[in-house]
Amino acid sequence: MNLVLFDLDNTLIAGDSDVAWTQFLIEKNVLDASAQETRNLVFYEQYKAGTLDIHEFLNFQLAPLAQHPRAQLDAWHDEFMARIIRPMITPAARALVDRRLQEDALIALVTATNSFITWPIAREFGIVHLIATIPAQENGVFTGKPRGIPAFKAGKIARVEAWLESMSLNFDSFEQSWFYSDSHNDLPLLQQVTHPVAVDPDEILRATAHEHGWEILTLRSPM
Repeated sequence: MNLVLFDLDNTLIAGDSDVAWTQFLIEKNVLDASAQETRNLVFYEQYKAGTLDIHEFLNFQLAPLAQHPRAQLDAWHDEFMARIIRPMITPAARALVDRRLQEDALIALVTATNSFITWPIAREFGIVHLIATIPAQENGVFTGKPRGIPAFKAGKIARVEAWLESMSLNFDSFEQSWFYSDSHNDLPLLQQVTHPVAVDPDEILRATAHEHGWEILTLRSPM
């Protein structure tokens, strides 16, 4: 059996679901644009530069979850999926995931974006395993804080290893392993698998992929 891991933002979707969720809430006047929009974009630029403080970002990103009832959050997310996320999913991305799902492989979506945002997206692709940053809850209510290690940079390896360990597996349990990602922030996990794949990569990841002879592909046009 093989292991296939997918990043989400700017990999399987043509955009960033974290950034898009905040912008969606701003457009609906749930969040104040003057207070949130600039910070949202600053965090995104820090992410792209590799300088993001993940804990500072999560304090910002998860706070709105603690301020509204779950039923309301779910209703907003339904609209977010329909209006924002599904148009970000290209036919090529769907085709790639569908093809890998037909293989003898253990498949997971591995993303730094929190699981409230990303579970419905994983289900949209038919992926049943999600490794994401976990928003903490108390008595079924979001606290606005993360629980455990964020699935970011080396944290993705820790979270994947813990997931595999829960099934009495590890990376060496698989004949071959793949990780598809667009970002140099994912270099730790890309270097962990036997087949790292750079998908519409940023400049740093593209250069690294060329240097090491990794596969480079695009999901922004038909396969």
